[in-house]
Amino acid sequence: MTSWTKTVLWWHVYPLGFTGAPIRPEEPVADTVHRLPRIEAWLDHVVELGLNGILLGPVFASETHGYDTVDYFRIDPRLGDEGDLDRLIAAARERGIRVLLDGVFNHVGRAHPSFQALTEAGPEAETAELFRVDWSDWASGAPIRADVFEGHDALVALNHDSPAVADLVVDVMTHWLDRGIDGWRLDAAYAVPPAFWARVLPRVRERFPDAWFLGEVIHGDAASIVRESTIDSLTQYELWQGIWHGIDDRNLFELAHAIERHVDLLSEFAPQTFVGNHDVTRIASAVGVEFAPHAIAVLFTVAGIPSVYAGDEYAFLGEKEERPGGDDAVRPEFAEQPPAPDTLDDDAERMLRLHQQLIALRRQHPWLHRAHTDVIHTANTAIVLRTATGSGAIVTALNLADDAVTVPVADAREVLAGDARLDGAHAELPPRAFAVLSS
Repeated sequence: MTSWTKTVLWWHVYPLGFTGAPIRPEEPVADTVHRLPRIEAWLDHVVELGLNGILLGPVFASETHGYDTVDYFRIDPRLGDEGDLDRLIAAARERGIRVLLDGVFNHVGRAHPSFQALTEAGPEAETAELFRVDWSDWASGAPIRADVFEGHDALVALNHDSPAVADLVVDVMTHWLDRGIDGWRLDAAYAVPPAFWARVLPRVRERFPDAWFLGEVIHGDAASIVRESTIDSLTQYELWQGIWHGIDDRNLFELAHAIERHVDLLSEFAPQTFVGNHDVTRIASAVGVEFAPHAIAVLFTVAGIPSVYAGDEYAFLGEKEERPGGDDAVRPEFAEQPPAPDTLDDDAERMLRLHQQLIALRRQHPWLHRAHTDVIHTANTAIVLRTATGSGAIVTALNLADDAVTVPVADAREVLAGDARLDGAHAELPPRAFAVLSS
């Protein structure tokens, strides 16, 4: 892993939603609308939060939501053009902000020209080897029976056994790395054979040794995937689930279990940690605005590479629904400029200040990146975590109950965030409070 990733903290943005682009246009988009500068207008906000990376969702030409790519080498005209992206990267660079792009390399949109060529020439098309197609009994003009991603007919799976697909992905990655980005989020990496990444990524690293690769993995043996694929880091969905389920269900034993499994991964890699992203219900909706700070406290005090999903720092609400358009609520349009502090409601102001406080704490203790966490106390509605190395220790205590609780806090001597009253080796947390402490 490259050294800069030990201190990077991401602000995760879904550009199409953020900029107010039409997600499901009725007609193919013909005119370019320069919306990417709206993200550039928020870069000072990223710095003020204390973050130093922007993880961008899809920016390439696509049919609808961005994950149905039709051209890997062209910016989606709903967002702008290559010049807009160049300016965004340059503006980020001026502020010391890294840039990660979202690469959808498991599948493409059905309107991708390489797939459209199959409808005309069938198995004789020059691009036929890019896809997994059942050509038995096929006749000219008949539908193409191609493998698709998880039953989504609009998302045609690429053939990852084909050298041509590997060449294509290498070309795409190096093209945009050469334009100044720092790495790639690998969408649906769990659906791609690890051997494919092991063939592709070393070729990219030959030219860009400092590039970083984050794989979206929802399930599976994470340690084995990293070893076999050479991907640098994976999304930590198990910890995300342990955090919000543990809080929402008032069963912090689930969080304790997720923490213990999280620690087991650290000998292999530093996972990408989060409590929100473009695919899940907002944390303030999942656990309630009152307990969202508890989730944020865990996020920034355990090992990993944390990301903040844009809007969570303002306690945005939004529930994911299993229906067409069910992601829209968690992918809203943002204002053209960050809101002035005096315009925020109490919940938004509280969350913004807490993010700044905990991100600053994370910056002051960079060893948290790979530090071991011990669960030193667990009950249904209370938990105490101690994350430590030889450089120091951070203790995080949560109380979900309606009554105050006294918990052990080991060698903690100072309250850094939240609310607690120290008494020797114990601390009293008020009802529904959290505290982050140091030794």
